[in-house]
Amino acid sequence: MTNIHDGYKQTEVGTIPNDWEVKKIKDIAPLQRGFDLPNSELIKGKYPVVYSNGIANYHNVFQVTGPGVVTGRSGTIGSVHYIEENFWPHNTSLWVTGFKKNNPLFIYYLYLYIDLKRFGSGSGVPTLNRNDVHDFRIAFPPTKAEQTAIATALNDADTLISSLEKLIAKKRNIKQGAMQELLKPKDGWEVKKLGEECEIITKGTTPTSVGRDFQSSGINFIKIESLTANGKIIKDKVAYIDTYTNNLFKRSQLKSGDALFSIAGALGRVAIVSDEILPANTNQALAIIRLKKESDIDLKYLFFYLNSNKIQTHILAINVQGAQANLSLQNITDLPIGYPLKTEQICIAQILSDMDAEIEILEKKLEKYKKIKQGMMQNLLTGRIRLV
Repeated sequence: MTNIHDGYKQTEVGTIPNDWEVKKIKDIAPLQRGFDLPNSELIKGKYPVVYSNGIANYHNVFQVTGPGVVTGRSGTIGSVHYIEENFWPHNTSLWVTGFKKNNPLFIYYLYLYIDLKRFGSGSGVPTLNRNDVHDFRIAFPPTKAEQTAIATALNDADTLISSLEKLIAKKRNIKQGAMQELLKPKDGWEVKKLGEECEIITKGTTPTSVGRDFQSSGINFIKIESLTANGKIIKDKVAYIDTYTNNLFKRSQLKSGDALFSIAGALGRVAIVSDEILPANTNQALAIIRLKKESDIDLKYLFFYLNSNKIQTHILAINVQGAQANLSLQNITDLPIGYPLKTEQICIAQILSDMDAEIEILEKKLEKYKKIKQGMMQNLLTGRIRLV
């Protein structure tokens, strides 16, 4: 039998404080379908038009006095939006018609917490089943003062998260500007085709195309989805092959210091192979770029250069449009690489690496804050932790 602490009671929604109640959503903050607004009738103004995925237009009149809470009715469901000013809820959305003297910001966090995606229905475009939402039971605090304290704490956490997101975006923009300036060809720079500085440029094979299966463990097999947009290899998204298959694909066995460059699907993702991912192999969606030992190009410098707007724009202009965008190994071989003396390359790479390291620290902090906020919601919206 579950032990219940003093001051708490067992209910159909779990253990909650004695003075909290179990209520249906329809008795707290019921939803109503939004209003039709064809694009032909949209007149630019100051009032936000809230669609299923948030504010996407502004109109010269409003339908609802703010503050309000809006969520997606069809298409994008699960997202919840808090609108402070007067607004027009589009008919792709559902909006809270009345807060019944409850704190609107608290209702917003309550709707976030219950995860509306669970009420989606339909085999095509998902639709939010409003009746199911209305009948859903949740734990509810007894006073508006406690609601306000909970909403304030969660809003403070969101403010902190938002400020950190803005700082990260600013740092990324600064880095992008630095890349454009530092990698801009200057007097005395060499320009060579990438292939001139490489020992090999090749690609791999998908095991299933030659009758070999993937394994639950074994040799790492890197796919395009294993690479992030900022050059990391995600270990959780690495597949596995056995030793026999790895030996069969000897040409595409990876070495430390290889550069991987995506040439199918999401073009232009770049990553550097490190010792910690080896032994490893890859498929035909990733080109393997292996510099000569005596190459005039520094590996880290090459990483940033391949990520530069210059190269990314270049590959988008030459990609072969078929069932999916793709590049040939010859396209990669012919990529023009501009570079200064190696000592300067190393300095440029170090500056950009330091910027990446700073951004990564901030991103980890952001992830930590988001987890903390999630824990706060779990504890505050169930009464496990009380602020009044």
